Amino acid sequence: MWASSAAAQSRPTASPLEAPPAAEWPATQEATADIAEGEPEGGGAVGPEGDGSAGEASIAERLVQLERDYASLKDDYEQLSDAQGSLADALKTAVTSGHDGATMNVIGRIHIDHWGFPGDSPGANAFENGDPAITPQDRLEFRRIRLGVQGDIWENMEYRLDLEFSGGFDPELRDVYLGFNDLPLLQTVLIGNQKRPYGLDAINSSRYNIFLERPFIVDAFNQDYRRLGVQSYGCSEDLAWNWRYGVFNLRQIQDEGIYISDHYQSEAAARLANTFFWRNEGRDYGHWAIAGSVADPDASGLPGRATSEARFRSRPEARTESRWLDTGLIDGTNDYGLLALENVWNFGPLQVVGEYQRLWLDRDAPRNLNFHGGYVYIAYVLTGEHVPWDRETGQLDRLTPFANFFPFKRCVDGQRTGWGAWQAAYRASYGDLSDDDVRGGVGRAHTAALLWYWNPWAKMDFNVTSGEIDERAPVAGETGGAYTAIGTRLMIDF
Repeated sequence: MWASSAAAQSRPTASPLEAPPAAEWPATQEATADIAEGEPEGGGAVGPEGDGSAGEASIAERLVQLERDYASLKDDYEQLSDAQGSLADALKTAVTSGHDGATMNVIGRIHIDHWGFPGDSPGANAFENGDPAITPQDRLEFRRIRLGVQGDIWENMEYRLDLEFSGGFDPELRDVYLGFNDLPLLQTVLIGNQKRPYGLDAINSSRYNIFLERPFIVDAFNQDYRRLGVQSYGCSEDLAWNWRYGVFNLRQIQDEGIYISDHYQSEAAARLANTFFWRNEGRDYGHWAIAGSVADPDASGLPGRATSEARFRSRPEARTESRWLDTGLIDGTNDYGLLALENVWNFGPLQVVGEYQRLWLDRDAPRNLNFHGGYVYIAYVLTGEHVPWDRETGQLDRLTPFANFFPFKRCVDGQRTGWGAWQAAYRASYGDLSDDDVRGGVGRAHTAALLWYWNPWAKMDFNVTSGEIDERAPVAGETGGAYTAIGTRLMIDF
């Protein structure tokens, strides 16, 4: 008892680190027991008076030394942390801009698809291959391989260069623009190749869309989505309203990079959107938007002019080689106008989305045309997360799982892990591109989707689509047909 008390009293009281209790130091307990038996630790002699003072000094010295060693380890740890931070900074700046007035971030995405077409329909076969006897072939492909850079130039400019490599040896343009920020009234202005401002499912990024392919009518009226133009983007201070409007060239030049013609085939387009309610930190929200455009394709048919862009076509909401709905080039087109309506309701994990679009086309003869269509879908996150909404731009944002997929560990870097997030969805879609003598076809499709989010930047999407097309101009004698498509996509973005 005396030895234990003496050892406790001999601990330094002004040390920078308080020594832990004796129970946590097995070596100290053994030394104390030795002193109690009359032998100090290490078998050395007791003090001159036989009172064990040498043992007391040994314990105190050891505790002080341990504290010094611990402090030294802390210094080493801090130095290691600083070195790790320096390495991380070096890795971040391994790719840098060409001058110190700009920033540069590398961006990209990889989408790997498999598509199967079970069943057999002479009409669907003809639309895909031009032969009623040849079924659509299964496909295993890189749907998207995007690599690009984006950043800021000085205080008020931005840029983006985004290239698509999935087409083989000929990269294509996607978002390629320069821009000005913090402008009076206009807020942000982008000049270059960018998305036109209509069709929510087109405006949404392919990183966040729930279904693998876009609906008939969105794909038909806004084929490939991006055009060369000038567009202004803005939002209200309270983020309730956002808008975008601009002027574009109708020609899709992402594979050419150039437009040559005396007729510019211009289009003016705009979108006004409103987040009309926003609750529970964005888990519940409502959105509506109205958009439209007026376009002037070239109907002259003069030699040397660019081909008229008065044509509307779409794939069957699955990845196919051909576009099964197709008006062909509509001769004598003077101009056309488009009206698009959007609505979104979200309540926690439940989301309901719908769009309707109509296009009026003025031509010389025999009479004017109109095409229309829409879709509605319902989606539910089975694991309880919600699909976020970007109020500044009026479009879907990135879903973040409560627990990232890593079932082999309970926690990684302080974050709980598990089986990721799961979402189920159903979409009904309709597109009518047949009117008067123009028989582009009428498409109807039902799609079921199951998504597995491994983490915010990676997921798997499985779709089954059942559809039919009729009222189509004959292809190898076929005017209609039914089909089933099964698609799977693995995707990441960075």
